[in-house]
Amino acid sequence: MKLTRAPSRQPPETIVALIDVVFFLLVFFMLIGRMDATAPFDVTPPTAGSGADMPAGGVTVSISADGTLALDGQLLDRVAAEDALASVIATDPGVLIRVNAHRATELRHVLPLVSRIESLGAQDVVLVVTPETAPPVQ
Repeated sequence: MKLTRAPSRQPPETIVALIDVVFFLLVFFMLIGRMDATAPFDVTPPTAGSGADMPAGGVTVSISADGTLALDGQLLDRVAAEDALASVIATDPGVLIRVNAHRATELRHVLPLVSRIESLGAQDVVLVVTPETAPPVQ
């Protein structure tokens, strides 16, 4: 009696190689793709004038880290500071207004003041910044 072996089947192809290719494609497209939302129009950010001298004249509004306001070195509450700014701007709408905020000041203290200055009709508002030369101290 002659016994024959059953024909050997080839093992099915593994899907591991295909998974690797898909993974590499995913990583590739994640690296080259843009993940941020783009504006539907051209946006050119402002240019900082670091190293340039501050323009002379005008009014300086200082904001401390806790939100305390001073107008040209005189401590004022928010209402008094806004009233003083309103009278200055009403007298001269082209007056330069500098906003000098402490580096630890939260935006909730700065942005409403800048919006209010704009609504009063100020034409020139300068935000005073210090160029970073060393890592910030935490």
